[in-house]
Amino acid sequence: MKVLLFGRRGKVGSVLAPALEAAGHELVESTGDAEAAVDFTRPEAVEENVRVALEDGVPVVIGTTGFDQERVAALARVHELPVFYAPNFALGAVLMMRFAAQAGKVMPQAEIVELHHDQKLDLPSGTAKATAALLPAGTPIHSVRLPGLVAHQEVIFGGPGQTLTIRHDTTSREAFVPGVLLALDRVRALPAGLTVGLDALL
Repeated sequence: MKVLLFGRRGKVGSVLAPALEAAGHELVESTGDAEAAVDFTRPEAVEENVRVALEDGVPVVIGTTGFDQERVAALARVHELPVFYAPNFALGAVLMMRFAAQAGKVMPQAEIVELHHDQKLDLPSGTAKATAALLPAGTPIHSVRLPGLVAHQEVIFGGPGQTLTIRHDTTSREAFVPGVLLALDRVRALPAGLTVGLDALL
């Protein structure tokens, strides 16, 4: 597939670009040459990147967090094309959220701790917000930003005489590659509009 990668020189993009080529995709420089676009940029850049791609009939996979989902969803509806967004493309993170949702039904008192590198722009993270949406309303989120971290999250459940911790650690951005490849494989078959969450593809 011919893919336009927005953010090719960024932290994720620099890992993703060679992985896409190794998987048989061809990286192109414009939406006019692309069959799909992938965005790993900055929150304020997402809407314009999506608009440009959709205007050329190109579906989009978004890995950037912190953008205005409602505005992007509206663009996808107007252009009648699919846009896919996942707050986290690591398959283990998707499982962590699934397990947390199950645990929350039995142990409703929980708190989320998310830890990311010190250059991450959004706080709390998209993964933490997505996890909180699966748990009882008002589940607190604690955010840590420090050098040396990549992306980590734990959900701690408490009950009389016991605690349960579900944790996922991303130690390398290579963890995002399988999820992005899956999204690229499926995006053109998705319904028009915004589809959210890698869980929808598994």
